[in-house]
Amino acid sequence: MPIDKDKHPLARLFKYGSKYRVLIWQAITCSILNKIFDLAPPALIGAAVDVVVKKQDSIIANLGITDIFAQLAFLCFLSLIIWGLESIFQYAYQRLWRNLAQDIQHDLRLDAYTHAQNLDLAYFEERSTGALLAILNDDINQLERFLDIGANEILQVSTTVILVSSAFFILTPDIAWMAILPIPFILWGSIVFQKRLTPLYADVREKVSILNSRLSNNLSGITTIKSFTTEAYEIERLRIDSEAYRQSNRKAIAMSAAFVPLIRIVILVGFTAILLYGGMATVAGNLAVGTYSVLVFLTQRLLWPLTSLGQTLDLYQRSMASTNRVMDLLDTPIVAHPGHISLAVNSIRGEIELNNITFAYKDREPVIRNFSLHIPAGQTIAIVGSTGSGKSTIVKLLLRLYELQEGNITLDGIDLRHIVLSNLRQAIAWVSQDVFLFRGTVRDNIAYGNPDVNLEEIIHGAKIAEAHQFIVQLPHGYDTIVGERGQKLSVGQRQRLAIARAILKNPPILILDEATSAVDNETEAAIARSIKYITKERTTIAIAHRLSTIRHSDCIYVVERGKIVERGKHEELVQQNGIYTNLWRVQTGL
Repeated sequence: MPIDKDKHPLARLFKYGSKYRVLIWQAITCSILNKIFDLAPPALIGAAVDVVVKKQDSIIANLGITDIFAQLAFLCFLSLIIWGLESIFQYAYQRLWRNLAQDIQHDLRLDAYTHAQNLDLAYFEERSTGALLAILNDDINQLERFLDIGANEILQVSTTVILVSSAFFILTPDIAWMAILPIPFILWGSIVFQKRLTPLYADVREKVSILNSRLSNNLSGITTIKSFTTEAYEIERLRIDSEAYRQSNRKAIAMSAAFVPLIRIVILVGFTAILLYGGMATVAGNLAVGTYSVLVFLTQRLLWPLTSLGQTLDLYQRSMASTNRVMDLLDTPIVAHPGHISLAVNSIRGEIELNNITFAYKDREPVIRNFSLHIPAGQTIAIVGSTGSGKSTIVKLLLRLYELQEGNITLDGIDLRHIVLSNLRQAIAWVSQDVFLFRGTVRDNIAYGNPDVNLEEIIHGAKIAEAHQFIVQLPHGYDTIVGERGQKLSVGQRQRLAIARAILKNPPILILDEATSAVDNETEAAIARSIKYITKERTTIAIAHRLSTIRHSDCIYVVERGKIVERGKHEELVQQNGIYTNLWRVQTGL
C-alpha cells in the first residue's frame, strides 16, 4: 500500500489501518459516550444539593415529582442508569482499543517483515540487523501502547473540554470565561512542547537502534569476542552506546517532565477564580447553590484531566516517532521486478545465457563489465578466480538478489526479469560457503523449503549428501537441535546438511558456491562424492577455490576482474601454462 511520506504520521497510520475503520469508529464512539456519562455525576450532585436546599422548588420538582424522598429516589435511579452505562462503555472501549492495538500491531509487523523480505540485498547491506529489529519490534510495540492507552486519553480529554465548556456557558455565561481562560494557554503549551519533543524522541529511537544493533552484532559474534578476549572492550563500547541512549532519553524526559507542573499552575488560576467569584455570586443570590456546586465540580473535571496531557503527549510523541520509522520501511521501494511469466519447475531445461552484463555495487566500480557466458542445459561448469573477481556476484545475479545495470540474463531463452521471481528461485538450489541453518532440528533444516517431505525422504537425501552417518550419531539423531545458525555442528556437517537440503529441493539448476572451501580432506571427499551424484541431469554451476572438486566439469572458466580470461576442460587449462596452471601447481605442489 503506497503511503505518502509528507503526511502526518497519525494520518499515515490511519490510512494503513483503513480496513479497521469500523472498529476504530466503534472504539471512538464508546470512548466519547463513556466520558459523557462520566461527566454526569457532578450534575446529579448539583441536583441533589438543589433538592436539599430548595425542596419542593427544586429542578426535579419541575418534572412533577414534589415529594423530597421521591426526588432523591429518582436521582438514585438516574445515578444507577448513568453509572451502569458508564461501566458498559468503559468495558467496550477498553476491549475495542486493546484488540485494535493488537490487530494493527500484528498486521503491521507481518506487513513490515514481508516488505523487508522482498527488498534487495543492498538494503540489508546498508543497514544493521539491530536497527531493523528495533523497527519490527520496539517501534511497533510503542505504537501498540499508544493505541492501547493514548488514543482513548486524547478522545476523553477532548470530549471533557467540549462538554464542560458548553455547560459553563449555559449555566453561567458571565463567569464561564474564568474556567475556560486557562485552556488556550494549556493547548498552546502542548503545541510548543510537542514541537520540541518531536526531534528529541526521533533521536531516542535512533539511539535505541544503534544500541540494538550493537547487542545483536555482539551476540552473533560471541565466539570471536571470547577468542580475542575482548569482553572488556565490548562492554565499554556497549556502555558508550547505552550512555548515549540514556542521555538522549534524559533530554526528552527533562522536557516532558516540565509540562505537568507548568500546567498545574495555569489550572490553579482557573479553579481559584471559579471558587472565589462563583462563591461570591452565590452568596449575593445571583447563582443557585446547586449550580455553584456543579461549577466547582465541573471546573475540577474540566481542568484537572489536562494534567495527564503531559503523559499522553509523551506517549503520543514516542509513538509518532516510531510510526514514521515503520512507515518509512513500508515506503522503501522494491527494486526487483516480480516478473510476469510463470514457469513450472519441471518444465525448465536449465539453459542459461549471460549477455554483456554489467554490475556494480552501490558507490563502487563495476565488479562485472560486459560479461558474457553460455551454460548449456544439463552441463556442469565451474568458475574459478581470485577473491573479488566477481564469481559470487554472478551467482547473486542469477538468483536476482541484485538487479543488473546493463545487459540481460536468460533462462531457456526467457529474460530472468520476466520470470515470476518465486518460480525462478524455486528452480535453483544454492549451496553457499556460509551455510545458514535455522534454530531447530536436523530434520527441520534438511526439509527447509520443502516441509511436506516425510522422514524417509529426508533420510534418503541425507545419505546421498553423506550426512546420515554423522546424524545418527548425534544425541537425538534427526531430532537433534542444531543451535543458533547451526553452531552445535562443525562446518563440514553444516555443509552436508545444506547439500541434503538442496537434494530434497530437486531443482533443475544447482549452484555450489565454495561448498568445500572450509572443510577437511575427508569431508571434502565425502562432499565431492555427493556432488557427483546430485549434478547428474541438471545444470550445475560450481564456484571453487579448491580445483580438485571441479576438475571433472564440462567446462571451467577462469575469471579475473569481472572478465573471462581462460576457458576449457581441466586437462586443457593445465597445459596452457596460464593462471589456471599456476593455481593448480600451488594447490598440488607440482
